[in-house]
Amino acid sequence: MNKKYLYWIVFVAINGGLLFGLNMAGISGAVDMIKSKFSLSDSGLGTVAALLTIGCLIGALITGSFTEKFGRKKIMITTAVLYIISALGCALANSAVLLITFRLLSGLVVGITSVVGPMYISEISPAYNRGRLVSMNQFAITFGILLAYVIDYILFGLGENSWRYMLAVPSAFGVIYLIFLITSLPESPRWLLSKNRKDEAINVMRKIGGQDLIDSELPEMEKIILVERSESKISLKDIFQNKTGKIVLIGTLLAAFQQITGINAVIIFAPNIFQAAGSATDNSLFQSIVVGLVNFLMTIVALWLVDKKGRKVLLIWGALGMSISLAYLFFEFSKPVQNGIAVLVALLVYIGFFAASFAPIMWVVISEIYPNRIRGVAMSFSTAVSWLCTFITVYLAPVIQGSLGLHYLFGMFGVLSIMAFLFVLIWIPETKGKPLEQIEKELGLLKKRQT
Repeated sequence: MNKKYLYWIVFVAINGGLLFGLNMAGISGAVDMIKSKFSLSDSGLGTVAALLTIGCLIGALITGSFTEKFGRKKIMITTAVLYIISALGCALANSAVLLITFRLLSGLVVGITSVVGPMYISEISPAYNRGRLVSMNQFAITFGILLAYVIDYILFGLGENSWRYMLAVPSAFGVIYLIFLITSLPESPRWLLSKNRKDEAINVMRKIGGQDLIDSELPEMEKIILVERSESKISLKDIFQNKTGKIVLIGTLLAAFQQITGINAVIIFAPNIFQAAGSATDNSLFQSIVVGLVNFLMTIVALWLVDKKGRKVLLIWGALGMSISLAYLFFEFSKPVQNGIAVLVALLVYIGFFAASFAPIMWVVISEIYPNRIRGVAMSFSTAVSWLCTFITVYLAPVIQGSLGLHYLFGMFGVLSIMAFLFVLIWIPETKGKPLEQIEKELGLLKKRQT
């Protein structure tokens, strides 16, 4: 096993996740300045913040077919170029319309990355540590979020245009990502096999895991791809048929629960939440860094546990912890005066449980339970639904906060977390340590197609 090479190409791939996090959280320190600069209402602010997620939805939907046609690597190179363009466009925008346009483009790229990153890592990873390696993408996202908070805190005092510097940051990282992709990233061996490029696929597998990996996984991969070639091209409607439809429904609901439990509303509006609890603006930005740090550190816990304890156990405990902390936030913000320290601690508990469970594990599960023949299209659909839920959540958060109060917002997220707990308990299968083709057999999908 050439671990150095495997870890290097995973590192290159997760730079897309880093840019994902920078784009999602980078606007948090700029929210008040953007609101003032363009004279936005609460609803207008919600639109600017949430429009990135509409781009994400579109990007996620179109990614599946493109990755199947052009390969994972070319799509990732395209995203790197678009990250650079969108970041510079947001930074140089001189009107709300231009800012919204480039935020939408930024979201389109994040949406593509959210599909192709986990898909690629899942396909190049050996079964025994696939969960940990796929979770590395979420690790990079959380590091990007933390880095965005730190950079926003540093840039905050640079005057009225500091928001432009905050939004320009992803462009520099996009250049580095582009160079890494062009010089270092191989194509997915599963995609190469599906395109009759067996020799190239074997070369990639040999570099990653040597002859042992080829002997253990290549025969089953070829068998599955042979079955898939005898079937017609997959369309969106095909993923909802028979047993496949049930699996796609389960994966899509898991993707929805990851978002409607409130994480992105908390990440983007963290400074505003702390200000509502009585913190000054500069203190609220610093507290956001603490939130980002806990998010980052607890993702490391997930990396450590995902292939030891399994996917389902982490999801169950995550939903429980989120429910309890959100219930406390509901009661805290129901009071006339909040305890700022208690609010910070409760938010950190919520972030911690989410980061160690739903944040990385959702991507692991949907990249594993979907059969190879529909993985691109199905992951695109589920991820698009996730982004639709993110848009609704991020758009409504400032509106609900302004009209009903934060206690209603946290109460809603708490109820949805309880529902997520029940869903995971009943419906999510355990996929720890199993080759993708074995998971497909156990779910009854391959057998159904061969009969």
